[in-house]
Amino acid sequence: MTTFVDRVELHVAAGNGGHGCASVHREKFKPLGGPDGGNGGEGGSVILTVDAQVTTLLEYHHSPKRKATNGKPGAGGNRTGAIGEDLVLLVPDGTVVLDRQGNVLADLVGHGTSFVAAQGGRGGLGNAALSSARRKAPGFALLGEPGEAGDIVMELKSVADVALVGYPSAGKSSLISVLSAAKPKIADYPFTTLIPNLGVVTAGETVYTIADVPGLIPGASQGRGLGLEFLRHVERCSVLVHVLDCATLEPGRDPLSDLETIEAELAEYGGLEDRPRLVALNKVDVPDGQDIADLTRTSLEERGYRVFEVSAASRKGLRELSFAVAGIVSEARAAKPVEESTRIVLRPKAVDDEGFTITEEDGAYHIRGTKPERWVRQTDFSNDEAVGYLADRLARLGVEEKLWKVGAKEGDTVIIGPDENAVVFDWEPTMAAGAEMLGRRGEDHRMDSPRPAVDRRREKQKGRDAAEAEFLAFEALSSSRQAAIESEDDEEH
Repeated sequence: MTTFVDRVELHVAAGNGGHGCASVHREKFKPLGGPDGGNGGEGGSVILTVDAQVTTLLEYHHSPKRKATNGKPGAGGNRTGAIGEDLVLLVPDGTVVLDRQGNVLADLVGHGTSFVAAQGGRGGLGNAALSSARRKAPGFALLGEPGEAGDIVMELKSVADVALVGYPSAGKSSLISVLSAAKPKIADYPFTTLIPNLGVVTAGETVYTIADVPGLIPGASQGRGLGLEFLRHVERCSVLVHVLDCATLEPGRDPLSDLETIEAELAEYGGLEDRPRLVALNKVDVPDGQDIADLTRTSLEERGYRVFEVSAASRKGLRELSFAVAGIVSEARAAKPVEESTRIVLRPKAVDDEGFTITEEDGAYHIRGTKPERWVRQTDFSNDEAVGYLADRLARLGVEEKLWKVGAKEGDTVIIGPDENAVVFDWEPTMAAGAEMLGRRGEDHRMDSPRPAVDRRREKQKGRDAAEAEFLAFEALSSSRQAAIESEDDEEH
């Protein structure tokens, strides 16, 4: 049964944002209460957090799909939807997060370090938030955005100061058991160690961690044996200690050839050329072990190695080895630059950055940009007013004008968004000339503020005065006509 996993592929999906609500306030004696649709809640995010109590990625090996909860939709009465709960995944110290192409996304070192692997979707705005002086009663709301989703790879690299490397059964587990309080499994057959073992060693005032890396064999860097799986655990170490077996009974093996083989594998893996090396000639307490150590020591020193003759059984030479390692670790720690406090880095947008791009591809105009793509995801295309609102936003951003400049004509195909989830439509250039008119979508003149009572009384008085003046004029006209008729009768007689 698998008990240790240091590499997993995980599918993470954040929660979707809740949809906004389109609602109108209804109350007795208030027929035009106005919009009161609330916003949708944000979706939960997937967050990786380092926990010192976690030592393996086994949990994610058995359940490789993780999803956060969705945000709830808004409701009438200006009620905002509930926010989705974040999904916090605890990972070991030293976990490296990569994408499927092998690009490093985060290197999580230190208890409490966090990384947002998938960001939750934004909640959609309700029609109360969309109302304005010109659009007093929107009949639509924005949709919630989908949360991020994708595949990530997590690799565990042990956070240790010292790595013990060597052939299987060279005695690495025995050394770490006597140098520290670690209790690894020990036996006299190859590949006893199947997982990296960590131990804490105290040498004077220096305290450091030491890792027992599973045995390497020729071809380990290409995947043979267990070496490729665990070579990554050597990367963070400041010191490499070659543990050479002076009592091996395998034909064709001796400490020098073992050293050359391991160095070749480390060189093939790469990135470890600058690490200081020490050599521990192990098992000098067994018959012929001391003789082989004496024959080998001179050759190793001529190659520039510091050599220590040790024995886990008799504890010979362990103190000297421990303090020599502590000295190198102390120097490595002192050479590291002091971490500065967190600084806020401002990256202002360029003055000529329009926020979107338009390219002509295969006879169609592709619009790409954070804002246009987000606006498309938020639009309910079954609502004509919502589609008109999208047109307003695009026009204000300058999309219509840019399409004119790049040569788009009526009926040309315009695509907004990535190819796998794009919106395609035929462009109508009249939209550019009518941007101000389109901006009046959603107005409700019934919601206009009533005129003051004083103005109404004045208008009524004006109406009465006009009616009275008209009546007087009519009477004057009638009197003049009657006088004319009487004068004509007198002339006839």
